Amino acid sequence: MSTERFSVDISKLGRKTVTEPQGASAEPNEKIDRLADELGFGSREPSRGGRRPSPRTGQIHAKVLPNVAKEIAEMALARGVQQGVIIEEAWEIFKRSMK
Repeated sequence: MSTERFSVDISKLGRKTVTEPQGASAEPNEKIDRLADELGFGSREPSRGGRRPSPRTGQIHAKVLPNVAKEIAEMALARGVQQGVIIEEAWEIFKRSMK
C-alpha cells in the first residue's frame, strides 16, 4: 500500500455548458399540441386557481368520546358542512344558555 496522498488538480477542469438538443425550443409546438389533443392527452396546467382559502383558521384539538366524534362527523356530513360549523353552532347555543 502506498503512503502517498491522493490529490486532484481541479484547476484544469473546465465548466461545460448545457445546450438544448438540436431542433428543441421553448416555444410550444403546435403540431405536438394538436396531436396530444387528438389522442386525449389533456393539459397539465391547473384548470382553476386551487382551493378557496377558508376563514376557519383556528384549531381545537379536543379529545372527545368516540361516539361524540362520530355523531359530529355524521351531522356535518348530513348537512354538507364542515365539522367546525357544528362546533361553532354548539358554542353559540352554550353561550346563550349561560346568560
